[in-house]
Amino acid sequence: MPNVDAYEQEVLSAFEKGSLKSVVTKGELQKFRAAAKATAVKDRRVNIRLSSIDLNDIQVKALQEGMPYQTLIASVLHKYVSGRFVEKSGLITGHSTQTSRKRAAG
Repeated sequence: MPNVDAYEQEVLSAFEKGSLKSVVTKGELQKFRAAAKATAVKDRRVNIRLSSIDLNDIQVKALQEGMPYQTLIASVLHKYVSGRFVEKSGLITGHSTQTSRKRAAG
């Protein structure tokens, strides 16, 4: 198990004991279910061409996130078009993906 602090351990213990109670009302729960259902409907197919390097990096990121790479791509696109995709401007990341290495060498 990853390192957890005292608060996280307390929450985990409460969850395992079944002592946590939901604070969501039935109306809110119905609203969330409807939104999730509407978001999850995938009724169109799109084919795109990506560079091998970008596709590989997407697949690596999806593995790190624990999801299929197509789901990651769809999620990023959905967040972008709905205005919820936030770019961290001016942030230098220390990732060592194949793309970063090849672009730096080029």
